[in-house]
Amino acid sequence: MKHLKVVVLLLFLAAVVSPLMFSRSVEGQAATEAPTTDMDARTDDLNNGFDAANFDANKDTFEEREAIADGLGPLYNAQACVECHQSPDTGAASQISEFRAGHLDAFGNFVNAPGGSLINDRAIASAIQERISSNDPIRTFRMSLSTLGDGFVECIDSNVLIANVNAQPSGQRGSLFSVPVLEANNATRTGRFGWKNQHASLISFSADAYLNEMGITSPFQPTENTSNGNSVAAFDGVADPEDAAAAGAPAGVDVTAFATFMRGTRAPGRGPITAQVQTGDSLFNQIGCNICHTRQFTTLAAGTSINQGAFIVPAALGNKIIHPFSDFAMHDVGTGDGILQNGPTSSRNQMRTAPLWGVRARIRLMHDGSALTVNDAILAHFGQANPIINNYINLSTANKQAVIAFVLSL
Repeated sequence: MKHLKVVVLLLFLAAVVSPLMFSRSVEGQAATEAPTTDMDARTDDLNNGFDAANFDANKDTFEEREAIADGLGPLYNAQACVECHQSPDTGAASQISEFRAGHLDAFGNFVNAPGGSLINDRAIASAIQERISSNDPIRTFRMSLSTLGDGFVECIDSNVLIANVNAQPSGQRGSLFSVPVLEANNATRTGRFGWKNQHASLISFSADAYLNEMGITSPFQPTENTSNGNSVAAFDGVADPEDAAAAGAPAGVDVTAFATFMRGTRAPGRGPITAQVQTGDSLFNQIGCNICHTRQFTTLAAGTSINQGAFIVPAALGNKIIHPFSDFAMHDVGTGDGILQNGPTSSRNQMRTAPLWGVRARIRLMHDGSALTVNDAILAHFGQANPIINNYINLSTANKQAVIAFVLSL
């Protein structure tokens, strides 16, 4: 029994103390807090280490509505990045979702719906509107998440993410996978963006979204999607790639602007801190939520080469302390959508830990938007999260409300 208590204590310390290790200064420099946006004042979210005029130009591109003459579609979900990333500020989250589907073969392997798991909601002609087949019973919605502060996330050392996961108790340990960095000739890096950790860089993320959400091809994603597996060439009047390569850069002009805008945003800041929130803050750790929802990281030093040499960490993003409340790892907490992307077969029912920063501006929670309250979202967890959820269930009503108040302050 004595040895068991020691083991439990060590696991608790690993969960609570080890994330703090990742906030230490980088290479002897004094780390400073990342600039934040209050997400309420409707002010410019520019990280003041970036050029304001350039930021505004990139923001305009992020908000620009695409037309068929620009290459929109033929299959698409939205006409602008801001349609899915806007509430309350440009770049934040929204109520907009995408839809994915597939099925299992006779051997239990996941198979995409014809043409890919993504089923686009819109088309420039009714003849090519995608539809769901009864042959693909594995179906899920995926909510749009905030991109504010993602430039800081991009600048977290992969080794730090791995060390954080390795410090988690074995029962709650997350999974991290290496994914191709498109702008580095597909050399790999630890994934951290997307519900399935599909991307490690914001250029790769932007190129993927431009094609799959707006139907616009670029140098890194030069091939149009199909309509349920059928060619849409007869409806596509704009030569590919529709987003031409930027001068001196391999990515498209718009793709580069999207990534540069996201890199230029401030991180989501906190809401009001009340006595109830402070109580919930302590309880959040005590019941174990911080095992997966890691409180803070420190980004790499300015001048460090990342994305396999494709990007240099700028001073505005370097050696900054951020509080994303995510380990950016994949977990099976009973809410997986059954869709396989990039990772091994074992990741089919895993989802990336949703960063909680900025969650107070969201109403539809979990990956599919099925939870409408924080309490519902917490109780939707099981699997790897079972011990933590049991701890939550055993709290008094007042303490549960304090935990909820804390989450809604993020």
